[in-house]
Amino acid sequence: MPHDDLGSDDLVALGSLFDAEYLDAFGPWHPAQPYGYAGHDVNVLAWEGSRLVGHVGWARRRIDVGGTEVAIAGVGGVLVADLARGRGLGRRLLDECAVSMEAAGDVDFGFLGCRESVVPFYRACGWHRISAPERSVARDGSTVVVEPGPPLLILPLRTRADAWPPGTVNLRGRAW
Repeated sequence: MPHDDLGSDDLVALGSLFDAEYLDAFGPWHPAQPYGYAGHDVNVLAWEGSRLVGHVGWARRRIDVGGTEVAIAGVGGVLVADLARGRGLGRRLLDECAVSMEAAGDVDFGFLGCRESVVPFYRACGWHRISAPERSVARDGSTVVVEPGPPLLILPLRTRADAWPPGTVNLRGRAW
């Protein structure tokens, strides 16, 4: 669902889903700047009846990787409610996310950063880990450069994983 098509009930449901997981650590969720990260152009939602139980969001962006411009879909907000975990919903959400990114037609790779503990999940869903410095914009507007180490993953959409160029990843904005 395009982010601009979300209704007020959808936004309330998203806020509830995210706040159940992250409120204590990050405060209330906000649709335009979720926890200080970049917002999404597209939201993939999973409902059980009237309850939102899963979400993945992505946003189209042209980034710089070692001097090469790359069309990506920055992925974030991958979340499954406690009551819906352990049933393959996360994988289904990521599969649908990939379908929507491919349908966009102008995205070469999915791109995301994550915690080390969830790398095996993303790899099982077809994502590939890369190692590169990453430059982005922090919540306060300052530039942040992270040396290689924290997990960065790509999902080839219109090309092969080995087509990802070498060099520093400049997100040209906030991370997801």
